[in-house]
Amino acid sequence: MPVRIHFTTEDMARTRLAEAPRPFLELNIALRQLQERSHPTRFGPWRRESLRCLSPKVQQLFDLIPSTGWSVGFLGLPAAEDIGEVLDQIRAMPAARVRKDMEVWVSRDHQRPVPAWTQSLGSDKEVLLELTDVAAHVHQHVIAPYQQRIDALSAADQALRRRQAAHGGLHTLLSGLNPRHIKWKPPVLELAMADGADDDIHLSGRGLLLIPSVFGVASPVLGVSAEPQPYLTYPVCRDDTDLALPPMETARVLSTVPNSMTTLLGHTRAIVLWTIAHHPGCTTTELARHAGISPASASQHATVLRTAGLTTTVRHHNTALHTTTPLGTSLLNTTA
Repeated sequence: MPVRIHFTTEDMARTRLAEAPRPFLELNIALRQLQERSHPTRFGPWRRESLRCLSPKVQQLFDLIPSTGWSVGFLGLPAAEDIGEVLDQIRAMPAARVRKDMEVWVSRDHQRPVPAWTQSLGSDKEVLLELTDVAAHVHQHVIAPYQQRIDALSAADQALRRRQAAHGGLHTLLSGLNPRHIKWKPPVLELAMADGADDDIHLSGRGLLLIPSVFGVASPVLGVSAEPQPYLTYPVCRDDTDLALPPMETARVLSTVPNSMTTLLGHTRAIVLWTIAHHPGCTTTELARHAGISPASASQHATVLRTAGLTTTVRHHNTALHTTTPLGTSLLNTTA
């Protein structure tokens, strides 16, 4: 049986999209992926490289964030958009909050053995600080090297979701989040959770924050008691590439096409890149119209730019939606 989220009119009005994955929530989901063998094509190389670099102390986080089931509450902070801010919040967590979250965690899963080292989490501050340092270490090796690729995939996904909302409203947006695991049956959103949970949840006018996730490709993560509003993760739409894009500096998009860009790429291809940067999520037909070229030419140039890692493309039904990657916007900025 699924988890059922019941929406009122007020909930519909307050439901919104997060612009990007939340860093610590994404780390939480990535830690679960590291403990699995699913999706070997997508995550296999990332798993091998990450596990090769990680300290054995990562087992502490595996203990508290298992591959399935509940994770400890104070390690599920979704709100902050900066990883340093989240780590500081955990370091400053009151001992009473840590003890309460541990008690709740233990009570939720009676069959999972409780590691002996966790017994001092709520009384020994040094244990909490060490755990936070481990989290920072894991983020450095598991998320940070791929952050620019994550940003590119998220930007492309945002373009798709905005288009869905603009053309079909919230109904279309909710229907397309994750059709295999999230089903919209107005006014109820049904979730197939990894642990097979069966529950009825009423948002009570708070709405729902929809958070994209690169690593959460299957069952969603639901934060019912999160503040200021509950959240639900959904998988970003992906193109055909993996997470291995080399890190590049993200930069602002220019308002004009620089001469050096046309020298590097050629006039038409530079115009196409500039157009995609200023019309994220544009279709091939829209790209052709904005750039003043034929659809066939737009498709050809978009393919070359995508192959070079300067743009990314996601497909919505039979439509290709184009967005620049951080590499593409960095190149635009550099040539200025």
